[in-house]
Amino acid sequence: MNPVDLSEKFSLFDEFWKPKIVAELNGQYVKLAKLKGAFVWHQHEHEDELFMVVKGRLTIQLRDRVIDLTEGQFFVIPRGVDHLPVAEEECHVMLFEPKTVLNTGNVKNERTVETLERL
Repeated sequence: MNPVDLSEKFSLFDEFWKPKIVAELNGQYVKLAKLKGAFVWHQHEHEDELFMVVKGRLTIQLRDRVIDLTEGQFFVIPRGVDHLPVAEEECHVMLFEPKTVLNTGNVKNERTVETLERL
């Protein structure tokens, strides 16, 4: 039961698109990730996903529209909705997700992280 310093946690890693667990509550993980470039179109059949931008800008492409987020903004992607996160420049995000969420959802590829590191 200690405060979490987001700046300190983000300083502990450099890789992009590899979420790190920083806390858990009520069956959910609080994750931090650094993003850069485009990810992969995917969806999460059973879980909602919250992206909160801590630093930078994030675009979330949906099949019917585009969501642009800046620092301090968040967006909840409902379960079953196809989405493609894109960060033109390095972006730091905090994610709130059930423990069962795979970062690539229904897609398995080289970017899938099955075992998450705890910071």
